[in-house]
Amino acid sequence: MGEPEAGSEFAMRAAAAAGPMADAQYILPNDIGVFSLDCREAFRLLSPTERLYAHHLSRAAWYGGLAVLLQTSPEAPYIYALLSRLFRAQDPDQLRQHALSEGLTEEEYQAFLVYAAGVYSNMGNYKSFGDTKFVPNLPKEKLERVILGSEAAQQHPEEVRSLWQTCRELMFSLEPRLRHLGLGKEGITTYFSGDCTMEDAKLAQDFLDSQNLSAYNTRLFKGVPQDGKPCYEVRLASVLGMEPALHSEMTSKLKSYEFQGSHFQVTRGDYAPILQKVVEHLEKAKAYAANSQQEQMLAQYIESFTQGSIEAHKKGSRFWIQDKGPIVESYIGFIESYRDPFGSRGEFEGFVAMVNKAMSAKFECLVASAEQLLKELPWPPTFEKDKFLTPDFTSLDVLTFSGSGIPAGINIPNYDDLRQTDGFKNVSLGNVLAVAYATQREKLTFLEEEDKDLFIRWKGPSFDVQVGLHELLGHGSGKLFVQAHMQARFVILRVLLEAGEGLVTVTPTTGADGRPDARVRLDRNKIRPVGKPALERFLRKLQVLKSTGDVAGGRALYEGYAAVTDASPECFLTLRDTVLLRKESRKLIVQPNTRLEGSEVQLLEYEASAAGLIRSFSERFPEDGPELEEVLTQLATADARFWKSPSEALSGQA
Repeated sequence: MGEPEAGSEFAMRAAAAAGPMADAQYILPNDIGVFSLDCREAFRLLSPTERLYAHHLSRAAWYGGLAVLLQTSPEAPYIYALLSRLFRAQDPDQLRQHALSEGLTEEEYQAFLVYAAGVYSNMGNYKSFGDTKFVPNLPKEKLERVILGSEAAQQHPEEVRSLWQTCRELMFSLEPRLRHLGLGKEGITTYFSGDCTMEDAKLAQDFLDSQNLSAYNTRLFKGVPQDGKPCYEVRLASVLGMEPALHSEMTSKLKSYEFQGSHFQVTRGDYAPILQKVVEHLEKAKAYAANSQQEQMLAQYIESFTQGSIEAHKKGSRFWIQDKGPIVESYIGFIESYRDPFGSRGEFEGFVAMVNKAMSAKFECLVASAEQLLKELPWPPTFEKDKFLTPDFTSLDVLTFSGSGIPAGINIPNYDDLRQTDGFKNVSLGNVLAVAYATQREKLTFLEEEDKDLFIRWKGPSFDVQVGLHELLGHGSGKLFVQAHMQARFVILRVLLEAGEGLVTVTPTTGADGRPDARVRLDRNKIRPVGKPALERFLRKLQVLKSTGDVAGGRALYEGYAAVTDASPECFLTLRDTVLLRKESRKLIVQPNTRLEGSEVQLLEYEASAAGLIRSFSERFPEDGPELEEVLTQLATADARFWKSPSEALSGQA
C-alpha cells in the first residue's frame, strides 16, 4: 500500500500539505526501500550471440512497456513525459541544486525524487500492487517553481509549461473516484472510457465472445448514441490501423456490428507507434535466436502485434512452451488482466532473463514430485488433467522486466486452452526473490526480538518453497471443464492441506431446471486431523457451480468468506489499521540497461536509490527519448475526451 513507517512526521506533514484528503496511504515515504537487480554474473556467462538476443528482446520489452502509461490513467503519459524532460536536461544531483535554491528542503526534494522513481517503477501514478494512487509528497506550489525554473523549461518553455498545466491538477488530486483504479463510479481506468459501467463491460464481453475475439489486447470506448442505441468502439492494439491491407485473420473482423440493441465498431491501431518499435526489435532478435522454436515464436509475436491478433500470440506461445530450458528466457505481450476492473484486458509486459542453474535444479526436484503432490489435493482425480503435462520450471535472473511491476514468480501462458493441451512454464525470478528477502532488522514488526534473527534466516528459503508451490500447484493444477456449446469453469478450491485421497466425491446430476448439476459429498473419515475443522466447514458449504456458471452463487460464497468487518471477535478493521501503520512500503527495483557498442552488448548498472532508478530511465531511450514522449502525449491527447468526467482537467486537449 506504500504507507510510511509509524511516526514519520515529515510524511504526515507533507500529506497535509498535498491536500486535506491526502493521508499517508497515498504517499510514497522518503525511506522507501530501493534495491538493484543483480544479474551481472548471469549476463557475463552469456555468449556474444546470446547477449545480442537478450539486448534486442530487452529493447522490445522496454518500448512496449510504455503502453502501460496509456493503460493506467489519463494523466500518466503527461507525467512521464514531464519527468523525462526534466531529468534529461538535469540529472537528479543537478536538479537538486536548483530545487534547493527555489526554497525546497532536502526532505521535500527527496520526496520529489521518490515520487518520480515511483512513477517510473509503476509505469504510472497508481501502484501496480494495490491499484492505489500516489501523489507527490510536497506542496504543489513548490513543485511548480522547480519545474518552471528548470533547465528543461529554459530549453523548451512552451512544451514544459503545457505538460505541467495538463497534468498538475490530476497529479495531486485525491477526489474519491481518483484514489483507486476502478470502473464507473468506483475508480479510474483507461481500459474503458470514463462513462463506461460494469454493465457496459459485461455487454462488450458478450459481444467479443459472440465474435470469437479476445479482450486481452483491447480497450472499450463508449461513443455518442446513434438511432437511440448505445455505440461502442472495441479497439485492438496493433501496428496496422484501419487502412486497406492484405487479407489476414483480423481484417474480416474490422467492421460494424449490431448486438443486443447496441452498435459495436471493431477497430485497431491502439498504441501503433509504440508497437512498431517493439516489432522492429523482435525482428532484430530473430537473427540471434538459438533454435527454430525461438524463430517461429518471434515471427508469431510480430504477426500478433502487427495485426492485432491474439490467435497469433497463442501460436507464438505454443512455440515458447516447446522451447525447453533456453539460456535466455523471455515472454512479451498483453499478459496479466489484474488491473482491468473487469478482469479481461491484459497489461503489456515483457521480460528477459537468464537461467540460474543452481536454483533451477532444486525446482526440477519439485516438478518430479508434482504428480504425487497432486494426489494430496482435496478433490478427486477427475478434477485434474487427464495427463499431467510436466512443465518447464526454471529459476531465472531478470535482466529486463517492463510493465507496472515485477512479480516473484510467473506461471504462463494465461490462455486456458493452451494450458490444457500444450502445458505451461513456471518461472521463479531468483534475483527478484533476493530483493524480497532483503529485510532490515529494525523494520521488522510483530516479532519478539529473539525471533527476528530466526525470521531473517528462514524468510528467503521459505519464500522459495512458497513460490514453487504457488506456481506449480496453485496455477498448474485443475482442469477446464467443457460441455457441448457451453464452457464453464468449475470453481475448484486450490489449497495444499493435509488431506487424504477420496476426500470429496462429485456425482453428476440434473437440476430442477433440467440443466447439468453436481452433488458434492465430503467423506469425514478421510479428513486428516490437521486442518480438519476449517476444511470441513468450507467444503460442507461448497457447491460446485452449474456448468452454465452460477455466478450469483459463486459471488455469494466468495464474498461471505472475503468480507472484512469490525465485528467481534476478530475486529478485522481495527487490526487492519494497526497493521497498516507498521506496513513496509513495497520496494522499488532499479533495473539495468543494455547498450549496443559496435557488435558488443554492454551492461549498464545503477545505484540502488531513487536517483539511480531515475538515471536508469533517463538513459533507457538515448536515441529517441523526446520522440517517444511526443508520441505518448499525442496518443493520450487523441483520446482525452473520453475521460472529461470526473475531471475537466484535460478539456481542450482533444
